[in-house]
Amino acid sequence: MSTMDTDRDHLPDLALAASLQQGTLGDPFALLGPRYARLPQDEQALRLCCYYPGACAVQVFSRPADEPDPHGVLLGNLQQLGAEGGDKDGDKGNGIFYGEVVLPAHAARREIPYVLHVAWPAADGKEEVQITEDVYAFGLQLSDFDLHLLREGRHRQLGRCLGAQVVTIDDVDGVRFAVWAPNARRVSVIGDFNQWDGRRHPMRLRQSAGVWELFIPRLRDGALYKYEIVGPDGRVLPAKADPMARATEAPPATASRVIDDRSGRRWHDEAWMRQRAERQSAQAPMSIYEVHAASWMRILEEDGRNLDWNELAERLIPYVKGMGFTHVELLPVMEHPFGGSWGYQPLSQFAPSARFGSAADFAGFVDACHGEGIGVILDWVPAHFPSDPHGLALFDGTPLYEHGDPREGFHQDWNTLIYNLGRHEVRGFLIASALEWLEHFHVDGLRVDAVASMLYRDYSRNAGEWVPNVHGGRENLEAVAFLRELNQTVAERCPGALMIAEESTAWPGVTAPVEQGGLGFSYKWNMGWMHDTLRYVEQDSIYRRYHHHDFTFGMIYAFSESFVLPISHDEVVHGKRTLLNKMSGDYWQKFANLRAYFGFMWTHPGKKLLFMGSEFGQYDEFDHDKSPQWELLDDPRHRSIQRLVRDLNRLYVDVPALHRWDTRAEGFSWVVGNDSVNSVFAYFRHGDEGDATVLVVVNMTPVLRHNYRIGVPPGAANQYEWEEILNTDADIYGGSNLGNAGHVTAQQEEWHGYPASVLLTLPPLSTIILRRR
Repeated sequence: MSTMDTDRDHLPDLALAASLQQGTLGDPFALLGPRYARLPQDEQALRLCCYYPGACAVQVFSRPADEPDPHGVLLGNLQQLGAEGGDKDGDKGNGIFYGEVVLPAHAARREIPYVLHVAWPAADGKEEVQITEDVYAFGLQLSDFDLHLLREGRHRQLGRCLGAQVVTIDDVDGVRFAVWAPNARRVSVIGDFNQWDGRRHPMRLRQSAGVWELFIPRLRDGALYKYEIVGPDGRVLPAKADPMARATEAPPATASRVIDDRSGRRWHDEAWMRQRAERQSAQAPMSIYEVHAASWMRILEEDGRNLDWNELAERLIPYVKGMGFTHVELLPVMEHPFGGSWGYQPLSQFAPSARFGSAADFAGFVDACHGEGIGVILDWVPAHFPSDPHGLALFDGTPLYEHGDPREGFHQDWNTLIYNLGRHEVRGFLIASALEWLEHFHVDGLRVDAVASMLYRDYSRNAGEWVPNVHGGRENLEAVAFLRELNQTVAERCPGALMIAEESTAWPGVTAPVEQGGLGFSYKWNMGWMHDTLRYVEQDSIYRRYHHHDFTFGMIYAFSESFVLPISHDEVVHGKRTLLNKMSGDYWQKFANLRAYFGFMWTHPGKKLLFMGSEFGQYDEFDHDKSPQWELLDDPRHRSIQRLVRDLNRLYVDVPALHRWDTRAEGFSWVVGNDSVNSVFAYFRHGDEGDATVLVVVNMTPVLRHNYRIGVPPGAANQYEWEEILNTDADIYGGSNLGNAGHVTAQQEEWHGYPASVLLTLPPLSTIILRRR
């Protein structure tokens, strides 16, 4: 604290006072707060200036801990600076209170030796007194090292640096606010604690990093707040939510909320976290149930209320486990203003949506999933953000998080803004967000949305609508650098966590290690496989012979990346029809086609992903305002589809050959890949040495085929038996129950280049899975 001027009658600087009242004072500490001078007898003189617009009076008391009186001892009254610069009493002045008091020696030894009693007019004509420490008595908040890391984009704990942090400073509890707004002329914290008055709590600018900070004493967990920002042109912007908020109001309200999580959470998932890297390796089975948490099960028909995290833990987790899925993937749960975006237009990259409860409730949901052996993947959106005025758009009055040029900064498809990944602070913001979910919430993986739109500067743009890179090319070099840094950072800090790319182009090396020139993702969604195979099953069976290689083409590149086979929410919405309704034929054929397709998918190399409702053959497209059609499970046909998915999941986990080499060519070999006339496909899945080989045969016509001969590898006499371990045409799945009586015996007849062969009955529209005994 600085030494006061020796002129004890000195008024506050009137120019600074005028600037404060006009909302343009960039450094409120230049005017507000205490100034000290040493007096004889070890006393101190304390000159104060504070700003409480609308207050009636301000008194100065010693800190209560210094005196027997619990309210402290009155040290003096402050007087209010008149609107014309003179002294006036009462509430007619301009809210600037000033004066000088003498501190007793014992009080002067304290870092913050005084408190303010601020009298406010009350509705009943009386006054209400607010007791608080002086906001402007506290020194710098963020360290120079914090600011350096932020400036470099390398502050990995940004969620514990910026934003609202409940802290104790000089034995005073309160909240430290910090926000990046380098081009603002003034930033104030506004909230329910100061009547949303931007005059009350202007912040200090740390110019080296463009960060504004302020410690407000006596604020508590749950306080609502925003930032009032004056842009470089002097205009007051719409009040902004905190980009670093770790809790929010429930939409449609938009305020940020203070959260006190200093005590941390007591987790119970130590065993899961120890095993996670092994359970999520490329050699492990991974079957993902994709869920829109807001609509998975709406429990009150009259108001359509969605489940909260505690209710989801009670209902969703047993369902996922009972169905045999290894993971649940949630459409974005980061706070987003518009529910109809399904979370894909988030504004609070650090806060779980208040629609489902508190951040602690979300952590409890993840903990409960781990307790049942279920991994949790979140969709995460670093490609773009909405333009809502309370959000990141023109945050400090300038394009800060977004590009200024709409050819780079505006996404035409989604009417959203694109992050400027060339800015260190923006890259650091997004990487810190990813780490917040992975480290603080123990999430097991992030599925990164819309990666293709990040990689190409001309994505969904016509000529002249995009800006080339520095080399004149279409590749977004800044996005490439960001994704590599992101994936390297996650790999270093979060062993075993997954990074999954939704990437739909032929960009090479999406899942290759960064040190080998790749992007460093763990997996990539296989969009080509999904589009090709769905196009195939939409064909009437009589025409499938002409589209045969839609089913086989995926194997040409199946091991060029580590793939997830996605039947996601995007494929069952906006007129694309549900999975069941994509299938050709009458309803018997639709159900049989779907069963056969599931059999093909679960035996094809690649991890699996299925969107909610598809597992029992829903008729209606995904609607975020409605639950899946759970009532269909009263129909045996739909219940049978659900049972098949459950059994396929269990078989996929239990049979090593079906998952061990999902990402390597030695795990697969064709036997029949060119029988387009009969629309039959046959292939082997291989595991480690000693694992039983699996033979899969798919018949995609409604024709029953007897004595279909398929070559098989040699083996000892007792290995010539092939056990039929699943048949999608079995009666328990609603099929015609045709097949191979549970097993077949290999014959010493060479076929398909193998020394032996089996004669099989191929049920109509079916997948059969056989394992060599």
